[in-house]
Amino acid sequence: MAVHSNESMRAQIGMLIVATSIIQLANGFFNTFISLRLAIGGFGAELDGLVLSSYFAGFTLGALRCGQIIERIGHIRSYAALAGLAVAATAAMPILTGPLSWMFLRAIVGIGAAGVFVTTESWLNAKAQPSERGRVFSIYMVGTFVALAVGQLLIGGVQLEGAKSFSAIVALLAVALVMVSTTRAEPPVVTVTEKLPYSQLVRAAPIAVIGCVVNGLITSAFYALVPAWMQDEGTGRETIALAMLVAVIGGLAFQIPVGRLSDRFDRRIVLAVLGVGFAAAAITVVLLPPTLRFVLPTAALLGGFMSTLYPVCVAYAHDRMPADRVVAVSGQLILISGLGSVAGPLIGTTVMARFSINGLFYFMASAAALLSILAVGWSLITSAPRHLRRTFSILAPQAASLAHDQLDPADIPSEPIEVTSEES
Repeated sequence: MAVHSNESMRAQIGMLIVATSIIQLANGFFNTFISLRLAIGGFGAELDGLVLSSYFAGFTLGALRCGQIIERIGHIRSYAALAGLAVAATAAMPILTGPLSWMFLRAIVGIGAAGVFVTTESWLNAKAQPSERGRVFSIYMVGTFVALAVGQLLIGGVQLEGAKSFSAIVALLAVALVMVSTTRAEPPVVTVTEKLPYSQLVRAAPIAVIGCVVNGLITSAFYALVPAWMQDEGTGRETIALAMLVAVIGGLAFQIPVGRLSDRFDRRIVLAVLGVGFAAAAITVVLLPPTLRFVLPTAALLGGFMSTLYPVCVAYAHDRMPADRVVAVSGQLILISGLGSVAGPLIGTTVMARFSINGLFYFMASAAALLSILAVGWSLITSAPRHLRRTFSILAPQAASLAHDQLDPADIPSEPIEVTSEES
């Protein structure tokens, strides 16, 4: 009986991961597609920035509020309702084509996407056995990266005008919605978490806060604006798809090695190295000839460096805060990164309007370099915290981990422990 129960649970977990990977595929395609569509829409740089930023504003709002919806109506209905929001908003976009309408609809898509990811991760948390939770979330995050990568490949054959691309996105979202709506779920365990003043997190881990802002700025600006610029420069959509694909793959490839370094050394120094690496790669894009021979390796480096900033910041913040504040700390970092994500396309479109793409890359490089300087400076005046058992976790670009489990009481040491070479 227990074996059957475990097999049933694994089947449900597998179904949920597949369904959410399909949504991530649609989401990755949609984010790049909308950037290309806006570039030919004639709205103007400022309105383009607002439309692109509205998704991240909705995503941040959804990440913060969807937990209450899950507690009220359960996982399955929450997933269906929030995915349904994204479906309805996407279907309406080819009908309501004005910039204000698209701002509103993209914000709804962001709310729905965040809600799906929050529901999925809290659901996985409830279903996975503690001994298997790390492996389950690793599979989930790898599936997310793969889906994002496949979503970029679809750009090569996309039709920018008309409603076909919107219909394809709606179809993918609907398939995932049907898969989840026809399954059974255990009721979620409702946990009450103590509120955490923002000032406490800022005082305890200022570099984590700054790092999350910088991550939001550069990640949203990169994924929202670089495809549109490439199209304006006459780059073929197959090449655009390949460049964005390589950036996502670079993000996946960097996760494990950076995670190991982060768990072994002072995370602030690791952040500084990532910031310098990203800044150097961004400046290299400006200086080297715009050929695939140079663009693709640089895109992989950009994707790798920026995709690991956020998880290192999260791990560092957990090092500095009590173990029972895991959920509260994670929620605040989501909001902080989300605010940076809202600002990224707004600032980026303004900079590009005046200085073209070179200005955007210099802006992103400057933000990353500033983070590096602050991280090194802070490491010189304060000692490094000892790492807790909650270590670096793989987090995907454009879909940072939104639902964090509480540490098992048996895993919480009375004092923070150091990660030694034997433990690593």
